[in-house]
Amino acid sequence: MRGSRLGATSYENDSAVEFAPRQMIAFDCTNGHRFSVPFSVEADLPGTWECRQCGAVARRVDGYEPTLKAVKAPRTHWDMLLERRSVDDLEVLLAERLALLRGPTRKTATRQRKSA
Repeated sequence: MRGSRLGATSYENDSAVEFAPRQMIAFDCTNGHRFSVPFSVEADLPGTWECRQCGAVARRVDGYEPTLKAVKAPRTHWDMLLERRSVDDLEVLLAERLALLRGPTRKTATRQRKSA
């Protein structure tokens, strides 16, 4: 075995390596660019890909359109609050908090200035 430094290149070669079967999928960009991307035969193929030249969305040449998944609307804080309490309960809580805020306030001690 030859000596080599840390981080040196490998001395192995690709002579005994068998690559996985691949397929080339062609894409057309909205700006007229056409390119191909290699995918494994077993891979789930995407319907769109980012164009290598301009970055626009490119669609597959074979006409495959991806199925759009139904998007569930995100739950807001108000939605989650209504799951736990009714509107009547919330009105009672609001009245209690407002009464607490509007109730008697602490009087702060005022400093009297000494005249010299």
